[in-house]
Amino acid sequence: MGNAQSTVRVLAPLSFLYDFAAQQYGMFSTPNMLDIHNRNLAAFSPQPYFIAGFFFPQQLFQLAWLWKLWRQEGTPAERETMTNFGWVYALGNAVSLPSAAWMFFWNSDNLETSNIFVIVNTISQIFYISTLLPPLDTHSTPNLLTHVVAKTFAGIGVLDLLHNTSAAYYRGVPPSQLVQIATGVGFAAAASVSDWIFGGCLVYDLVALSMGQQGGWSRLLGGYAAMTAGIVGLRNWFYPRWKAQKQGAYSRIAGDGDAQV
Repeated sequence: MGNAQSTVRVLAPLSFLYDFAAQQYGMFSTPNMLDIHNRNLAAFSPQPYFIAGFFFPQQLFQLAWLWKLWRQEGTPAERETMTNFGWVYALGNAVSLPSAAWMFFWNSDNLETSNIFVIVNTISQIFYISTLLPPLDTHSTPNLLTHVVAKTFAGIGVLDLLHNTSAAYYRGVPPSQLVQIATGVGFAAAASVSDWIFGGCLVYDLVALSMGQQGGWSRLLGGYAAMTAGIVGLRNWFYPRWKAQKQGAYSRIAGDGDAQV
């Protein structure tokens, strides 16, 4: 574990710097990321400035998490969680948006190849948060930061996958009725098993898509965003409170029965 922690402490910050340098290349090269985006509009092309609006605050959380990782703060379990995620974090920075590997092919207008890196990143991030990430502990800063960084990477990865795939293979193709239905069902299903962090990212994805589209498809995506927000809110706020109140009522009834006996 010691060697793994030492390696990740160096690898994760280096991957962040590599990713940051790639962003500068993507923004200031000719053509740049936005030029390629505008050339390849598709049914899942988001409003591009929503991507920048997402990554700016998300990078602040990354820096806070990297600081905790570098200083090895927290309990042994918290440090192990940060170390384990560090490998997935470095992979994400190495292969997907807006890393140099993805950026090179995207800015070269080779969207089919760039999509391979998006698929690898999105699957790995979702697999990690679904199977390997310990439960959220809001009283633990290292744990909370790991959840925020991991789940926001996975959340924006969903948008990356939809966007890059549609732009690579279905440029200018309007969404069929089947695609429209599948989008709503897919996001509703994902929201039903999501916490407030990943669920919030799904809502953000849909808003970004809605703002990037036009007409009835844009309005439908906006409706899906509202639906997804409702499901996330119901699952994470309203249902737990209703359940706690119901259990409390049962406890009081049981207590009254014991007192009568």
